[in-house]
Amino acid sequence: MTAYRLTSRLLALAAALAPVFATAATATPVTPLTLERVLGDPPLQGRLVRQAEISPDGAWVSYLRPSETDSEQLELWAQPAAGGAPRKLVSAADVLGGRSQQLTEAERMALERKRISQGGITGYQWCGPSGKALLFPLSGDLYLVRLGDQGPKAQRLTNDDQVPEQDPTCSPDGRRIAYVKGGELWVQSLDKEGDGGVARALTQGATETRFWGLAEFIAAEELSRQRGYWWSPDGKQLLALNVDERDVPVKTRAQIFSDRTTMTQQRYPGAGENNARVTAWTLQVADGRMTPLPLPSDAEYIARAGWFGDGTPWLQTLTRDQHKLALTEYAHGAGPGRTVIDERDPAWVEVHDDLQEIAGLTLSGQPALLWSSESSGRRQLVLVDRRTGERRPLTNEPEPVAHRVCSDGRTVVYAAARDRGRSRELFAIDLDGTSRVLDGAQPRQWRDARGDGDCARLLVTRGAWGEPPALSLQAVNAQAGAKPVALPGDAPDALLARIAPKPQVVDILAADGRTPLNALYFAPLDGKAGPHPVITMAYGGPGTSTTNWNWSRDTALIAYWQRRGYGVFTLDTRGMQNRDREFTRAHRLAFGAVDVNDLFAAVRQLPKQVAGVDPKRIGFFGWSYGGFLAERAMLDADTPLASAVAVAPPTDWTLYDTAYTERYLGMPQDGKGGQTDAYRQSNLVLRAKLLGKPLLIVHGTADDNVLFEHTLRLTEALQNEARPFELMIYPGKAHGIAGRSAKLHLYRTIDAFFAKTLAR
Repeated sequence: MTAYRLTSRLLALAAALAPVFATAATATPVTPLTLERVLGDPPLQGRLVRQAEISPDGAWVSYLRPSETDSEQLELWAQPAAGGAPRKLVSAADVLGGRSQQLTEAERMALERKRISQGGITGYQWCGPSGKALLFPLSGDLYLVRLGDQGPKAQRLTNDDQVPEQDPTCSPDGRRIAYVKGGELWVQSLDKEGDGGVARALTQGATETRFWGLAEFIAAEELSRQRGYWWSPDGKQLLALNVDERDVPVKTRAQIFSDRTTMTQQRYPGAGENNARVTAWTLQVADGRMTPLPLPSDAEYIARAGWFGDGTPWLQTLTRDQHKLALTEYAHGAGPGRTVIDERDPAWVEVHDDLQEIAGLTLSGQPALLWSSESSGRRQLVLVDRRTGERRPLTNEPEPVAHRVCSDGRTVVYAAARDRGRSRELFAIDLDGTSRVLDGAQPRQWRDARGDGDCARLLVTRGAWGEPPALSLQAVNAQAGAKPVALPGDAPDALLARIAPKPQVVDILAADGRTPLNALYFAPLDGKAGPHPVITMAYGGPGTSTTNWNWSRDTALIAYWQRRGYGVFTLDTRGMQNRDREFTRAHRLAFGAVDVNDLFAAVRQLPKQVAGVDPKRIGFFGWSYGGFLAERAMLDADTPLASAVAVAPPTDWTLYDTAYTERYLGMPQDGKGGQTDAYRQSNLVLRAKLLGKPLLIVHGTADDNVLFEHTLRLTEALQNEARPFELMIYPGKAHGIAGRSAKLHLYRTIDAFFAKTLAR
């Protein structure tokens, strides 16, 4: 065409569209993304390592790494601490010789307590001070990897296809191992080559309901204590716990698979029911001689245990209401014990791993104890006189200390919150209170670390929004200009950098009208004009935080939803982690109250803060406590949400376990034969008639954390009220609904649900 003319009408239209065309021509094209790639292999973030450790001699950094051929299988790797190529030490395939990996139900439950959904080598430890051997369990047996000049060599230590060896540990000198087998505590020498030495039982009398050396369900799931015995510093004794579950109610779980139903009985103490009875003992390794360690009269739980450097055993115990945490020591390894620290809180005391002896400070003739406390209103580190219990403040951070990292006896390294809990940084403080931030600090990042035995070097993990965690070795007292040693791992897929969402900080106030909440917004990228739908993501429960500058496993999912035309809104309600004590105690007697009020307030504020949000098309997606929040938000006549997806949701808190539920809601009985107000108002079954908008419930039938019974009770109540809803079950799947195929089906189901319920 040599020439053309436009009518005045076409000219006007062209002028109106010119800015749109100009924007389209200059804007960066949006990179396509599918759910198959979001959940595919290799992972977009690269094969992230777990359980990274510095070897005792400081020569190696070890870790578990997903296999290059299957990211669902973990392998044991190491690389030189001075820099150098990582190398695989051993994989499950290397030692099983074609045999399939076998796990008992107890072993599967133990992995679930640790939130490990992968197979292969799922745990390990360095054995002894030399840095030449690593111990790991696999398929019911134990193996030792020795590092020699000819490369790593795996040695099988046990060989029993019927009874697994569980929770192995090495003695401090590396000459023996201990483990639990058949409910008894065993020791085995490593001095003899070939067969690994002779094994012998230190205890006897185990039954189906009584066992030694393993953490009971409550300790592992709710108190973060995964162990049930500890070596003394000289390796001559073990502090061991005996668990008696006779009085714990039995819950029968129907693990419904596609081709069968397996009935599994589990000792599970629901709120208000009997806990396991746990007692503590010292055992002489030489002859098995046992000495009891009497617990304080009001002790219900053993939260932590261990030994002081002088060979004195100690226990940390909680009362049932968790208002009191006591540190008790036992002189000469026998009772009665003496209370060293008595920590109290009218709401609840948080357990921690901050106890450490500080050799560089002597108080009343003994090394000072490092401890953490929220008595000031936010968690800080304090120094305690072991003999008198007198405290001295050590840190005075403007935001809570997360935890201690390590100490060389003169300096303490710790992690603390910044930016209203959205960032985490590393600090070092001398015993006189002089503190400094460690090299590498910058805004909007999340750093944490593990120290070597001398706290001279740190294995630092650094993540940021859209940036997967990276490892480096860093000296605590680095010389000026010294750079950390980067530890190369799997680089993220180049696609990740192109699709990583750009967050917008949103100013949101809690329902009280004064407390700022952390919230981020991610705008849709489908190129369509006009009001758009939004998917809200929140956990809402105590003990965690999801809206921060750390790497998020939901990064690619958010990017996918953006391309589907959704804005994505993430939120931390009051009661969540990394804030001061007033903020974190908001759930006291108030499940389904403060969190729901904050969620509703945030959803109503969002359209006023962000342009283009359609207030009538805001959905919600939550898992576990977030699933409870999703259901509770929809079972409300005043909900501002258009629809919600609830995965693995608790519905009746009397079905959930003692330590978690009672910590926040107290005991369920009101003393008059009924339930307390806290349990009634949080019971979703009683609210079934209030459902008036679309709800999708998802649950695995083999969930041993939030039992499938939760969903069955609400399902029946909704049916009795003739309230329509959608339900998706996953046969044989536990709380995490693990497995690539299952996850892909899950998110396709969620995707279809939101497409249907948030459409114009």
